[in-house]
Amino acid sequence: MSLAALSLVVLAALIHASWNLLAKRAAKVGPAFVFAYCVASTLLYLPLVLWILWHDTMDWNWPVVACIVASGALHLVYSLCLQRGYQQADLSVVYPVARGTGPLISVVGAFLILDEPVTGAGLIGVLCVVAGIFLIATQGEWAKFRQPAAWVGVRWGVTTGLMIAAYTVVDGYGVKVLLVAPVVLDWFAGVVRMVMLAPFVLVRREANWEAMRGYWGLAFAVGLLAPLSYILVLQALQGGAPLSLVAPAREMSMMAGALLAMFFLKERVSTWRLAGCAVLITGVVLLASA
Repeated sequence: MSLAALSLVVLAALIHASWNLLAKRAAKVGPAFVFAYCVASTLLYLPLVLWILWHDTMDWNWPVVACIVASGALHLVYSLCLQRGYQQADLSVVYPVARGTGPLISVVGAFLILDEPVTGAGLIGVLCVVAGIFLIATQGEWAKFRQPAAWVGVRWGVTTGLMIAAYTVVDGYGVKVLLVAPVVLDWFAGVVRMVMLAPFVLVRREANWEAMRGYWGLAFAVGLLAPLSYILVLQALQGGAPLSLVAPAREMSMMAGALLAMFFLKERVSTWRLAGCAVLITGVVLLASA
């Protein structure tokens, strides 16, 4: 991976951790907040999308449309799971577990479904990811395994990670094979997500409008930063960076997310939890080299 591509991915990781911090602050709002930042993204990035569509030719066909619809649906489920997870558990649990589960699922799927050979690095990587998740969930207090509350954040993190693995494959196919511009793919997928969510939000529009009181600034910030972080990753992929290297490089955001939770949300981020993030990152890197 070139230095330029690596720089894009590192910047994307830092931006990603930052917007998740903002989303955690609005966790109690729920789907209304997701809808609000989808609307914000659509408005903020519309001029850029129009400029790209005006200057660059793009072939619209059924595979492109299917890719956009699939991307929008997967991103919607991802956003709702993430927001729900933030309602019920700490950012320093849900976020790193979600970020680490995606690569884990991809590799385990390759082993079990595609019958790819199990390498030593891959096996150690899987064990590191699992161990990292356990350390984050229990903070080194192994007796917590018997407490259901310790697994709430892990369950939502794993579910979110499933969606990350799914949309990463779909979007990677869109920009690398179908040659859809990253900004265009992300914007139209955002429109799909907004349209799908609109009926559920508008049916309780008065209650949702009241719930958003005081959170519009956060919605516009997330609406700006969330697409930007992902567009940078898609740009690196379209520039030739391999998905197998881009995916683990993004995971440095896990440590950044834990530190942001500690400093800004005053969450209890112990040495064990930070160690869990480090073990998780090590596992993801090993999975990439498997």
